[in-house]
Amino acid sequence: MGRKFVVGGNWKMNGDKNQINEIVNNLKKGPLDENVEVIIGVPAIYLAYVKSIVPDSIAVAAQNCWKVPKGAFTGEISPAMLKDVGINWVILGHSERRSIFGEKDELVAEKVAHALESGLKVIACIGETLEEREAGKTEEVVFRQTKALLSAIGDKWANVVLAYEPVWAIGTGKTASPQQAQEVHSSLRNWLSTNASPDVANAVRIQYGGSVTAANAKELAACSDIDGFLVGGASLKPEFVDIINATK
Repeated sequence: MGRKFVVGGNWKMNGDKNQINEIVNNLKKGPLDENVEVIIGVPAIYLAYVKSIVPDSIAVAAQNCWKVPKGAFTGEISPAMLKDVGINWVILGHSERRSIFGEKDELVAEKVAHALESGLKVIACIGETLEEREAGKTEEVVFRQTKALLSAIGDKWANVVLAYEPVWAIGTGKTASPQQAQEVHSSLRNWLSTNASPDVANAVRIQYGGSVTAANAKELAACSDIDGFLVGGASLKPEFVDIINATK
């Protein structure tokens, strides 16, 4: 095994400097499990500020970036810009980008490819809606979304974390049971073994995202194919420390 547990906090469009200072001070107090990689996804306008106050042991991620280095793309930011202000991670393909902003598999793949080429590390998100789950299409959707990423990632799997996020469990208070989550993670790893390589399948870290809280984190973390979490709302709260420490 040997996959390092990785916990991401996706702040989404939340926070001001006061709240950010509170969150960062809480993380500094910790104590945080040293065996866990911690990454916080910060609104673009605060990336440089958070980078300047957060301990070096915590990575800072952008929540999105565009697929080319520069140009006439009003409102977008490029991987080159992120690197320029010391940011080394980006979250791409989040369900909100897909559902609200209409990002298709192909666009997500183009963004992932360019981010990796630019030297960023990527948390690439996949997951099905409630309608798709109830129609028995979970694997079909998750495999389709991952297939789109294969050529984009190429041989750069060491710089990618996959985040499986059942859309029906994001911000709804519903969580996939540990059994449901483990089942999808295991199926995805088997699919990767066949379609990427057994080495990739064994090494890639797959996070679970979808209403993760301090109350359910330990049970989820105990599943053999769950290698971490991508946490939404709870990453803004003091309980984020307990989620980071879920494997202790």
